[in-house]
Parts: sequence; C-alpha cells; structure tokens
Amino acid sequence: MVVVSFVKNAGKIAFAAKEIDVGEWKGDMLAVGVTEKDMTKDENSKFQNSILKKLDRLLGGLLAEVSSEEDFTGKSGQSTVLRLPGLGSKRVGLIGLGQSASSPSAFRGLGEAVAAAAKTAQANSVAVVLASSEGISNESKLGIASAIASGAVLGIHEDNRYKSESKKPQLKSLDILGLGTGPELEKKLKYAEDVSSAIVFGRELVNSPANVLTPAALAEEASKIASSYSDVISANILTAEQCKELKMGSYLGVAAASDNPPYFIHLCYKPLSGPIKAKLALVGKGLTFDSGGYNIKTGPGCSIDVMKIDMGGSAAVLGSAKALGQIKPPGVEVHFIVASCENMISGTGMRPGDILTASNGKTIEVNNTDAEGRLTLADALVYACNQGVEKVKPNDAHPIVDLATLTGACIVALGPSIAGVFTPSDELAKEVFEASEISGEKFWRMPLEESYWESMKSGVADMVNTGGRPGGAITAALFLKQFVDEKVKWMHIDLAGPVWNEKKRVATGFGVSTLVEWVLKNSS
Repeated sequence: MVVVSFVKNAGKIAFAAKEIDVGEWKGDMLAVGVTEKDMTKDENSKFQNSILKKLDRLLGGLLAEVSSEEDFTGKSGQSTVLRLPGLGSKRVGLIGLGQSASSPSAFRGLGEAVAAAAKTAQANSVAVVLASSEGISNESKLGIASAIASGAVLGIHEDNRYKSESKKPQLKSLDILGLGTGPELEKKLKYAEDVSSAIVFGRELVNSPANVLTPAALAEEASKIASSYSDVISANILTAEQCKELKMGSYLGVAAASDNPPYFIHLCYKPLSGPIKAKLALVGKGLTFDSGGYNIKTGPGCSIDVMKIDMGGSAAVLGSAKALGQIKPPGVEVHFIVASCENMISGTGMRPGDILTASNGKTIEVNNTDAEGRLTLADALVYACNQGVEKVKPNDAHPIVDLATLTGACIVALGPSIAGVFTPSDELAKEVFEASEISGEKFWRMPLEESYWESMKSGVADMVNTGGRPGGAITAALFLKQFVDEKVKWMHIDLAGPVWNEKKRVATGFGVSTLVEWVLKNSS
C-alpha cells in the first residue's frame, strides 16, 4: 500500500517587488525577459535597448558578444545563462519572449523559463526584469507581475512523491524589478501564490494513481480543505446509502462494480460576512479510475493506462475550493460538487442494456458502459440544481459550471490543449471567456445542436447514454442538459485534452485559475 501526502506548500518562494537599478541587484541570477525587438543592435553590434545597453556596458561588451555567438535573438522558448563578473548578480540570463509579449500566458511562460534556468544554475535568489517596460499601464504591470510569479511556482513544481529519490527545488526568492511596488502589487503576488498552489494541488490529485487516490481518499482530501479553511468552507460527504435515499440510481449504477465504495462530495464556501450577491455551483467529474466497464477500453489509443486522469474535472473543482478558501472573496456563495467513484468490472456491475433511473426520475438505457462519466454527472447536476444556486439579481438564473474529462471526441475536435465549452447562455459564456483571458487557459465554444438528440433516443427508456461517433462531444453535452433545471444557467466544459500533458506524462492543473477568476468576477 502506497500512502502519499498532497502538496503542503508548492515550493515556497518568497516574492518581492522592487525598484532597484539592475546593475546593483545582488543575488545568484538576474533574468531579463527580452523580445526580438529588444535584441536589435546598431551598426557597431551594440544594443539599442537601454537596460541591455547598461548591462552590456557593466560587463565590458560581453553580453552583446555572447548573445551573437550563441545566436540568441529573443525568440520565444530561447534562453541563455552566462556567468560573468562585473555585476551584483553571479549570472545573467536572457529569456526570449518572441516578437512581443502581452498575454498572461506569455508572462507565465517567462516565470516558468526563469524557474527552469534557476534550476539548471542551482540558483537560490533570482531577480526578473523586462528589458522594455515603458508605456505599460499600472494595471497591466500588476497582471504581468502576477503571471510571472504564477509561472515561477508552477515551473519549480516537480511531482516527486512516488520517486525513491527526489531533489527539493533550490529557488527560494524571486524579486520582480521595474514593475512597481506597494501593497496592491504585494496583494496581487499573494493571490498568484494562492492560485498557483491550488493548481499544484489539482495536478497532484490527477497524477495520483488509482491505488492511492480512491473515492474515499478524494473525499478525505475534500474534507481536509474544509477543515483547513473552516471559517469559510463546510463539507458534507454522502455515502452510497445516503445517495440511495436521494434516488441517485444513475451515479450508483456506475459505482456498483467496484470494491471501493463511492463518496458524493459537497463543499460549500460562504464568505465571512456581508450580503451574498451570487450563488454558484462547480460540478466536477470524479472517476478515480475508468476501466470502461463491460465495454472495456481495449486497443491502441484507448489510454486505459492513464485513466487515473478521469477525475480531472473534480481536481479543478477542489483546487478552486482550496484557492477560494485562502482568498476568501466576499459576496459569493459557491457549492463544489463531485460524485466520486470507479468504473470497474464485476458480477455486481452494470451491464450494457441495463436501465438506470436518475434522481430527477428520468430513465437511461445504458448502451455503452464506457460512457459512464455523464451517468455520474446526471445525478450531480440534479443535486446542484437543488442547492438553490442562483445569482441573487432580478431575472437572473442559477449558474452551474460542470467540468469533465468527458469525451475523446472533444480531443479529436480541438486537440490536446483546448477545452470545449457548451452552454445555451451567451452571458455565462462571456463571463467564463473573460475569466480565461486573465488565466491564459484556452477554451472554445461548441454548438449544442438540438437535432443531434435524435441519436440519443431509446426504444424502451427516456434516452440512451451514447449516440455513436459523429458529434460525440455534442451529444454528451445534450445528455447532461436533460438533468439541468430549465431555469438554471448552465455550462459544460469538456477538458479531456488539456487536463494532461502527454509529452511530459503529467497533469496540468487545467481549469483551476479560470474557475477562480470567474468566481471573483461574480464576487466583485
């Protein structure tokens, strides 16, 4: 039995914002974020950018010389670190930002590249400065500093919990130079730290194998969030027996084959004081392992070996709960709901052709046991609607966002790094897409084509649970819609692609930062 703890601190880095001359900063490494334009030189091969010109002068022209020799042009993904005497810092690193840098993801990438360079150089203390920061508004500076800090925390994180030997990250302090100082900026850096540690928590949940992260272990992690932030978060964990009383036949049908019992998780965030302007619900798919059931996952591309990731939606939801417990936004009540279980094979398991009855009374003919996530979400969505989640404004309906690693079809449509968004509400889509612009996570709105529902009709029940290959992500979303109250505003996010980094074989923590931004937009 492997027992593993989850993140206690996400590689603690002390952040500070300073206004100090780059030549005078003292520490292990000074990292300069440069665009291709910053790297242009005059006819004497000298920098024209004022910061690079100053550093080059202090280093006796070596910076210009080495950057030319190494063919460093400032392209995105390029970096070079030089150990040169003549400065307060032992090393100078140039980190490429591409033609220009303006998006949160570009500056988060800078933070990650700085963390990687610090790791290679075994640097404890690092400063980062942009070669060009003139003309950037104060508000933009706050966002840039926050994105760099987030990138640094995520960049130093390595999930070594299951390795026999692991090195601790050496980066201890990061000074952000030239982007201002003061309490507002410090607050923004603290916010970046809170959200990043929640993303790391989400990553570690998804990375954990199914023999460690059982439904009981996931429920235990949710309870720990509630006890850590008991001033604002409460937990209600329902057993199979309690779910049976609530007539959750669809969810319990999926859970029936496993020796590991299901646990239905409900956390509730309520602010410390003041009126509540909005009530929201976040619902996450929580399959801690998906074998496919009797329609077992077989053949190339079935990915059964990574089906521990099938609780990626719940990781985003619980990660958000952790972040909001730290941030404590006013004016908003948030329900975090996960119907957690495993989809296994045994004599007690659901069979193809079985008919299940969900908690809203609708009946489902199971024509594929591997379309199980939607069966668990059906009862979770009915439960969420019964929490009275609503925006407390006139003529405004209840917003629920569900997140699920739901379909391979969505990965076929949008590739590995973009999540599909399905919602009948333009207003809710606008809110979430605005939040994603700040978080830098990628989403794309997909159609809810009602005519495709024809393929989901059953001869003997209200519906079947899967409608064949064409438009598979759309028919899955239409299935979920059957379990949402018509008065409730609802969005389904299929994050089957971006939840996992196939190249590195690790989780990404996708969804956490966008959900937190969305909740904060409803708080203000």
